[in-house]
Amino acid sequence: MDKPAGISSNDVVQQAKRLFGAQKVGHTGSLDPLATGVLPLCFGEATKFSQYLLDADKKYWAQVRLGITTETGDADGEVIAQADASSVTPAQAVAALETFVGEIEQIPSMYSALKHQGQPLYKLARKGIEVERAPRQVSIYSAELLQFSEASIELRVHCSKGTYIRSLAEDLGAALGCGAHVSALRRLAAGPYEEGQATTLAELCETNDMQEMDALLLPVSSAVDSWPAVRLHEDTAHYVRQGQPVQVAHAPTDGWVQIFELAEEDRFLGVGEILTDGRVAPRRLVAND
Repeated sequence: MDKPAGISSNDVVQQAKRLFGAQKVGHTGSLDPLATGVLPLCFGEATKFSQYLLDADKKYWAQVRLGITTETGDADGEVIAQADASSVTPAQAVAALETFVGEIEQIPSMYSALKHQGQPLYKLARKGIEVERAPRQVSIYSAELLQFSEASIELRVHCSKGTYIRSLAEDLGAALGCGAHVSALRRLAAGPYEEGQATTLAELCETNDMQEMDALLLPVSSAVDSWPAVRLHEDTAHYVRQGQPVQVAHAPTDGWVQIFELAEEDRFLGVGEILTDGRVAPRRLVAND
């Protein structure tokens, strides 16, 4: 889905669930109400594979407002500090941004969805409660300055799972000595899925034909499409379905793999891991009718 601004990720899930008449739907990493963009949804058996998308890299476009610090780190929060950002130059912004590329530590915002003793941090924050958060190691693979003005800058960021763009904006503002917050945010990609593939809620609501709606769904295997694949004959696939490791000729020597059963059209069975003895061990399988 291409999530619109102003609603939560769960709102999108509930609307998609109703429109498809689905029993089980989940998303693979929430976007704040302010944010738009790529929000992969998993239906039915695909929810078993959502973790691999939660663990995937993300790409974002962000507009960062310089000189204003907010309570939440984004435009939805109350302003808590203001400073003159007119002396900040594009060269300074680029230099500051480069210091965040690589492995860094971030302290999650109190307005994040992380949980503390079962309670989301943002719920505690709204009650005026602040708890200590341990720094988390994340990776910023690239951070590009797209546009610069006295009031705001635009960035494109490619990062690992668990990276908070609002925290990056706050840290960037601190490094520039003027404070900052995210004024607009769009997720451009989540793992293998990119914005060009996404469907808007408006488009989905206008689609009355169930076949057209089903045509919008991608195969479960697309979640791990970049992984190497092994293809099994029917007899070997039988043992995999029973949860047993099998020997597969020409399989990779380590790591995770997609598992298919050879047929007229290859049938996706699930994912597995290569054991030290070279066998393929099934780890998560699709239930078959």
